[in-house]
Amino acid sequence: MGTLLITILPSLLIVTFFVMSDRFPEPTNQIVKIFFYGILLCFPAFYLNSALIGVYANTGISDGLISSFLSAAPIEEVLKFTVLYSLVYKMKDFNEPIDGVVYGVTVSLGFATLENIYYVYVLSDYFDTSSQSLAILRSFSAIPAHGVFGAIMGYFFMKYSFVSKQNNLALCMIVPILLHGSYNFFAHTYFIVSLLIVIISWVVVLRSFSRLKKSQKTKKREYEKKV
Repeated sequence: MGTLLITILPSLLIVTFFVMSDRFPEPTNQIVKIFFYGILLCFPAFYLNSALIGVYANTGISDGLISSFLSAAPIEEVLKFTVLYSLVYKMKDFNEPIDGVVYGVTVSLGFATLENIYYVYVLSDYFDTSSQSLAILRSFSAIPAHGVFGAIMGYFFMKYSFVSKQNNLALCMIVPILLHGSYNFFAHTYFIVSLLIVIISWVVVLRSFSRLKKSQKTKKREYEKKV
């Protein structure tokens, strides 16, 4: 029970922090729905990752590059983006800039929750460690990583939705993919670099999120989406 709590609680705490930091919190049912869609993304991500690894198997490309930049990162981040673009953008409650970050974090950590369960309960023997030790390690590394990559995607999605469509749609995917890929790549070699990527990204995100919070007025303003 303790291991399961360590496995799922960090994602829930981070989502709760962003939801409650919003002066006008998003409806609980919408947060739960987007979190659940994030969970569902694990299934196509697993299939596509396996398929792409097979495609690159005999190309001479290093396993590190394949697992970092050519399979996991682009597949997972593009899938998360599809939820924002196809579902969140159309939602009536997605109506102010801060919402982009909230929903970006939510879909990303929905994905991270099921992925974490898989790592902790299925892959712990592969990493030659106990389930609990792996859960603790990932609660300070992979889970915050997914959260911050989702926040960054949500930030650019907010810019695309409410500020300018120019370049921001591409940045929604390019920046998280590069950060995610770099995190994965160094996790295999210099883990401290992966942690630094996450820490620096969080500093940037929290500063940007703080500015978005300050921009909120005492009365909610309905922003018009760019068309």
